[in-house]
Amino acid sequence: MKKSLLVLSGVLAISTALAGCGKSDDNAAATAKAGSTAAATTAAKAPVTIKVQAWYTEAQGNWNATVEAYNKTHPNVKVVYESMSEKGDSQEGMKKLDLLAASGEQMDVVMYASASDFAQRVGAGILEPLDAYLKKDNIVVKDEYKIDPIVNGKYYALPGKMIEWFVLLNKDKLDAAKLPVPTEWTWNDYAEYAKKLTSGEGAAKQYGSYFHTWKDYAILGLNNDMENPYLVKSDGTENIDNPKVRFSLNLRNQMENIDKTSVPYFEVVSQKMAYRDVFYGGKTAMLATGNWMVGELAQNAKFNTVFAPYPKYDAKDPNGLTEVGADFMGVAANSKNKQAAYDFVKWYTTEGIQTQGLFFSGWKKADINANVEAILKSGKPETVAKIDKASLLSTLKVNKATKLVVPPTYALQQEKEYTTQVELFLTGKQDLEKTISTAKAKIEDIRKSNAK
Repeated sequence: MKKSLLVLSGVLAISTALAGCGKSDDNAAATAKAGSTAAATTAAKAPVTIKVQAWYTEAQGNWNATVEAYNKTHPNVKVVYESMSEKGDSQEGMKKLDLLAASGEQMDVVMYASASDFAQRVGAGILEPLDAYLKKDNIVVKDEYKIDPIVNGKYYALPGKMIEWFVLLNKDKLDAAKLPVPTEWTWNDYAEYAKKLTSGEGAAKQYGSYFHTWKDYAILGLNNDMENPYLVKSDGTENIDNPKVRFSLNLRNQMENIDKTSVPYFEVVSQKMAYRDVFYGGKTAMLATGNWMVGELAQNAKFNTVFAPYPKYDAKDPNGLTEVGADFMGVAANSKNKQAAYDFVKWYTTEGIQTQGLFFSGWKKADINANVEAILKSGKPETVAKIDKASLLSTLKVNKATKLVVPPTYALQQEKEYTTQVELFLTGKQDLEKTISTAKAKIEDIRKSNAK
């Protein structure tokens, strides 16, 4: 854009100079000088173009309207959004961002979908430290935002949408089973609900529960641990030789392979199931998931849906403890317009998400009721009517985010090794003790090799 405007300015200057031909040399020189001044002024006023690059499709993110709102109030900047995935797949999108970084293509504002993905890119030098910008604006991140994405004492991103987890339930199936909407429950209660919500056989079977392939579903009981809710600690040492991890794996095995009330892991992988489709299609009555699904339900709800808090590990635990995550939005280290990119990041992570109207904000000053209203307003009336607003609001208001663990830059390697061992356990290829001991050893090996 900037290059095009400069070329256009040059063409205008030449045209102006040529228009003076046939007059005196003095007049021609004066005309040429005036043209050059006009060209320089035009170039000086040319808006800076910055790119926002992430995996969301337009339908998922309402990005065109969001950046347009910013552009209207910031005439010196033109923000454009580029989707890195036609399917809205975060992993595909982040791989394309890595390729852009490696090839030296223009990057300004970038986003990553998890703390592990974010930490890895910090380690790769893809992100610019934001501390100087934040200091200039007198922003104390932990005072301004609900989560604190600090890495080794520095800030490389601010939290975009904030992710808290809860359980979606098919209200029609709950009513058929004569079960109340849970307002406080444990994972053992969840397992009992799953038994009562499971029916049918074979291809027509409808399960009470569904767990996806992500590592989040392999540490269910650990996810709502207030201090150490992740499979490694912030220093990279393992956290899986932990009663809550053992409980989580035993729960999965009991529900999937013994009670047969949750979709078996083998089916999830072999059929390449998508969790949205499983829930929308009525294959499961319950789905533990993140709050991004509220915006998706506003667009796609197929039946009456209610919400319950994330289940507790122990009945004595506080109600509503939930794992927390975010989209980590930062400035590319190779951006040529870092100040403009940072300014957009600051706006989007505060006012912008509310303008976008699809996600929940990590900004402490955001109003949760207004946030919900904006999200529901984005959907069609007939689909929004299927969302139970009362249970949604009550769940959101009891939610209590656990500590955000930004793990070491090599954490994705550790996650991969852990989930590989979990797969062997859930498919009956090794027992629980072998799973724990092998995962421990591999996670520690990765930490030690990266410490050299």
